[in-house]
Order: sequence, then structure tokens, then C-alpha cells
Amino acid sequence: HIMLASYRFALSAAVALGLVGLASGAALAAGDLSKQTPIEVTVDLGSPGKHAFSPNRLRFETGKLYKLVLRNPSNDPHYFTSHDFSQMIWTRKVQVTQSRDGKTNTLAEFKGAIREVEVYPGQSAEWWFVPVAAGRVNDLRCGITASDGRTHADHGMTGEIVIE
Repeated sequence: HIMLASYRFALSAAVALGLVGLASGAALAAGDLSKQTPIEVTVDLGSPGKHAFSPNRLRFETGKLYKLVLRNPSNDPHYFTSHDFSQMIWTRKVQVTQSRDGKTNTLAEFKGAIREVEVYPGQSAEWWFVPVAAGRVNDLRCGITASDGRTHADHGMTGEIVIE
């Protein structure tokens, strides 16, 4: 009987602790973070004749939903690549968009882990994400090789991302 009573006590304690843990976790949760109105941030990937991110320093806060609009006004394709950044965020989606008659249309949507987005000349993409870890990232770059054999990053297309 002692062993059965100990087992029942342990089981009861585990259930009680589990319920307490669930209740306190639910009380502290801020709700569905993906349902926020996104904070829009636009980055130009290059410009005619220039390989650079504009701006090349980005700042985000954990727990907020962002819509990062990646526009390519240049004549070359460009990458927005950062492995470290991709490890610090939860990606809700990446959308390929097209403007037609003053209206933005979504052509495709991607979900899951994303670490690189390529945007073709004159096009845009939207990266919807919530930062989940704080830190400083210095590996933002465009790895496309230019006609001189050097990457766009070698030509200065690099950047920094800070998540607070």
C-alpha cells in the first residue's frame, strides 16, 4: 500500500505541477504574435550601377511582427542573405509581389525556414517574420558574382542587423 500511495502522490504532484505550469504559461503569453499588424520596413537591394543595401543597418525588436519589403530598383538580381538572422526569427511567410495598376498582387507565398531571398531587377518580395532572439548580425550580404568575378558583397553590398 505504501508503494501504491507513493505512486498516486507522485502522479498527483506531476499532474498538479503540469496544470500549474500550463496555467501560468497561458497567463504570461502575449497572444498570437503572428496576428499583429506588421511593422513595415523597406530595404532597396542595389540601385542602378551600385551594389549596396539601403539602408544597410536594420533594427528590429523581439516579439513584434515585421513585413520586410525587399525592393530591387537596380538592373541586376540581388540576394538578401543572412544565415545568422534566419536563426533569430520565426518566418511567417515570404511573398513574391507585383504592382499592377497601382495595386500590389501576391504571386506566390513561401513558408518555413528561409535564409536567403533573391529579388530580380525591378521586382519586390515581402518577408514577414517575428524576431525571437536578441543579438547583432554581421553576415548580411549579397553573394551574386558580378561581371568582374567579385561578389556584390565584395563591392560593399553587406549590412548589419540588430535585434533588441
